[in-house]
Amino acid sequence: MRRGYLRLIPILIAVVVVGFQYCSSEKFTNEAGRRTRVGLSPKQEQMLGLQSYQQVLAKADTIDAGPEYDTVRKVAERLAAVTGEASKDFEWAVTLVRNPQINAFCLPGGKIVVFTGILKVAQGEAGLATVMGHEMAHATARHGSERLFKQNITQTLLTGAQFSLGDMSYDQQRAVMAALGAGAQYGILMPFSRDHESEADEIGLTYMARAGYDPREAVTFWERMSRASGGEQGPEFLSTHPAPATRIQRLKELVPKVMPEYEKSRNR
Repeated sequence: MRRGYLRLIPILIAVVVVGFQYCSSEKFTNEAGRRTRVGLSPKQEQMLGLQSYQQVLAKADTIDAGPEYDTVRKVAERLAAVTGEASKDFEWAVTLVRNPQINAFCLPGGKIVVFTGILKVAQGEAGLATVMGHEMAHATARHGSERLFKQNITQTLLTGAQFSLGDMSYDQQRAVMAALGAGAQYGILMPFSRDHESEADEIGLTYMARAGYDPREAVTFWERMSRASGGEQGPEFLSTHPAPATRIQRLKELVPKVMPEYEKSRNR
């Protein structure tokens, strides 16, 4: 009986630490209206974003002129201009990188990187606005910092659980921790990331509509992305991204909600 109580001590300590982490974290309401907590201050996010951006540029084959660069820069500027209060402290910058990968991302603080490989899928400004708006939304919604907070909480609890298993054999500990780790990964962290992807779709769609890009083009862009990837994706519950069909269907439902923003932008 006494041993059973002793096992609870590490878990109780972990719970206390989690409580401290939770109460000391910053509250934040993003553009989608969702209130959450984050693991870094805006200044820390921007410093890390700048550091990562500089590391990317040091190794990348960048393109600084030409029609493709001009298009990417134009879309970035139009989108950045409509992100509003969420990016008030951002120092936006965009870099076009010669790389065949179908990829683009936006680091915390507003540093955007676009690979040339995605331009064929984008097929113009509206397609670029879809993917760039989505990536910029991750930054303005502070999704990276929110994921870090969630991971820290999860890791603290798992560490407490691990110490509570001290009198078990090594094989027993491995089995229990593997089960707990899998539960955290597939039950908490992956759905958490999928929620962020869906939220970035919604916010990004709003950005492109505000910037004067037809939000209906987002649907056709993701259809092209699905074809470009060959439709290869495992079960949705094992992925950090929504299944292509799920994403496309949700975008179709969101488009009518942001069309007033698009019409307003055309009348300005």
